[in-house]
Amino acid sequence: MKKKITAVALVLAMTAAAMLTGCGGAADTATEGESASASGDVIKIGALEPITGGMAAGGAMEIEGFEIAQSERPTVTVGGKEYTIEIVKADNKSDKVEAANAATKLIEEDQVSVILGSYSSTPSLGAYDVVRNGNVPAIGVSCTNPAVTEGNDNYFRVCFIDPYQGSVMANYAYNTLGAKTAAVTTEQGNDYSVGLAQYFKEEFEKLGGTVYEAAYQTGDQDFNAQITSLKANNPDVFFVPGNFTEAAMFIKQAKQAGVEVPMIGGDTYEVQEFLDVAGAEAEGVEFSAFFDADAELTPLTKEFVTNYRNNNNGNDPAGVTALAYDAYMLACDAIEAADSADPVAIRDALAQADFTGVTGPVKFDENGNPTKAAVIKKVEGGKFVYADAVTVPAE
Repeated sequence: MKKKITAVALVLAMTAAAMLTGCGGAADTATEGESASASGDVIKIGALEPITGGMAAGGAMEIEGFEIAQSERPTVTVGGKEYTIEIVKADNKSDKVEAANAATKLIEEDQVSVILGSYSSTPSLGAYDVVRNGNVPAIGVSCTNPAVTEGNDNYFRVCFIDPYQGSVMANYAYNTLGAKTAAVTTEQGNDYSVGLAQYFKEEFEKLGGTVYEAAYQTGDQDFNAQITSLKANNPDVFFVPGNFTEAAMFIKQAKQAGVEVPMIGGDTYEVQEFLDVAGAEAEGVEFSAFFDADAELTPLTKEFVTNYRNNNNGNDPAGVTALAYDAYMLACDAIEAADSADPVAIRDALAQADFTGVTGPVKFDENGNPTKAAVIKKVEGGKFVYADAVTVPAE
């Protein structure tokens, strides 16, 4: 079942178009095939990202993906006319409230046709109501909490979601690492961490394992109390989902305190800052990821990776960069499929999308989620690599 445009939304869109036409707005000067969302020869796509704040490193990698895609596909054709795509950036400052403000600006002031983002679930959830009520579609990039799209016909995403990611890591810990007990941490106030920890716990216990839990706050730097408490239970593995900075500090301090069991986590680890903060203690850490440069997920993957390496001194793209590239390309496909810059028409086209990107195929379920595969990666020699070349297929 696909997301549907409601009759009310259609009526509102038609009414708004009529008002613009009759009141000297953008529609007065629009040629055939244009809408109020297309100004002159430009169609605007919003980039709702953490440009500042604790998640800024992740936001930068997603913006990089948008800009690579834009360099390859700078225009779209609507109504037989070619339009230039303008990316309008809005800083959500890694914060829920600021995310709502930034999304409001993109919709009301910048009049974008579609929004891309955000990195992380917390700012994406902050924009939830604005996106739902603003009748402008959003394509999340790496916001894995299922609540981002639930009950919101305007929000889609190109990444897998935490129930799946939690199941992947629980099964990896129990079946591959042989862990029967697990220490699980939760970063309170971080929707991503809270959700992923819970999904891991549920699946690990279902498999027959025992979970010991501890919590900390976003911004904490001293984790000795939590480490001491968890270490006393002699767990077989530590699962530390959270923002890359706090997770890296936790792992560093745990290893320095003598914890020698495997350390595992989620997709947020795949940033250089995680390696910088954890230092030598990052070695051997394993985590679930969206993408790997050596995995040919679709026929498009190899070309994307080759081009990226050629333009970045042989370095590989981050998973969120590849996802952001796909989100931009998907948005352009939807604009052309709708043959319109009108957000409601684009939303309808997204709901029916059958897209193949560099990170895998995208078809949306009733909640705007695709079925995507995950890979397990590890830190080896200060770099992110496959963990025993293990690829975990989506269910």
